[in-house]
Amino acid sequence: MKKHQYILGVSIMVLSLFSCGEDNGKADGYGNFEATEITISAENNGKLIQFSIEEGDQLTKDQFVGFIDTISLSLKREQLIVSKSVISSKSKGVLSQISVLNSKLKTARINKTRVENLIKDNAGTQKQLDDVSGEIDVIKSQIRSVEIQNAPVVNELKSIDVQLKQIDDQIKKSKIINPVNGTVLTKYAEPNEITAFGKPLYKIADLSTMELRVYISETQLAHIKIGQKVTVKIDASEDMKSFEGTVSWIASEAEFTPKIIQTKEERVALVYAVKVDVVNDGSLKIGMPAEIWINSVSSSQ
Repeated sequence: MKKHQYILGVSIMVLSLFSCGEDNGKADGYGNFEATEITISAENNGKLIQFSIEEGDQLTKDQFVGFIDTISLSLKREQLIVSKSVISSKSKGVLSQISVLNSKLKTARINKTRVENLIKDNAGTQKQLDDVSGEIDVIKSQIRSVEIQNAPVVNELKSIDVQLKQIDDQIKKSKIINPVNGTVLTKYAEPNEITAFGKPLYKIADLSTMELRVYISETQLAHIKIGQKVTVKIDASEDMKSFEGTVSWIASEAEFTPKIIQTKEERVALVYAVKVDVVNDGSLKIGMPAEIWINSVSSSQ
């Protein structure tokens, strides 16, 4: 009987040890993978002439992926160029007058300098200087008068130049240029559809490095820091698959535990959000659940 009691006691101790081992074997945090998703929208109105992307395509920064019809913009640009040419031809006569007057002004200034030098040598008179100065004032007045007459034409030419710049900008924005490296997640439009300014065309995200958002308790906060290496595990067909992660951000304020998140202490009232960067080997997806294990060696340093 005593032997049976001894065996029973040993069995209880072994089960207790295994039980403790399971508690200590819990992950330090649970969460889901995220990625920065960018929605690329049209920057002009018109028919989508070319749009050569599909969901899952890998795009590079500044890659050309399509363009919006620019025929109407090109025709308007040609019309403005013709208008500018007509207006410029009308103003040529006025501009030539200004050129002649500027030449006279230059000659008068030279004469004024000569008279001033003659006066210094007592070879000239004040009347000569006054006459030349009066001539300069008259020429300046004539130039201002011609410029005032020509002001509406000049302003109209400036207005056309501004309109041309606006059209060139619209034509440039009709080209759909991918802004970042990444993978096409969703395609919202197809070729030959009519699109409009601000209408979504596709969604892209850089999946080369995934971001795992997890939540840890206040007691765990002392054992983790930005830049620290941690172990990230995901479910696999047979066993957990491990990755090395780097802590990139730790929340400065606590928040209430999300319903879907568990912590090492079996859900505490307040937790801190932590982001961990993980290099993606192709198996990590947005929304995939994962857990982190704070490496004891890193936390002790």
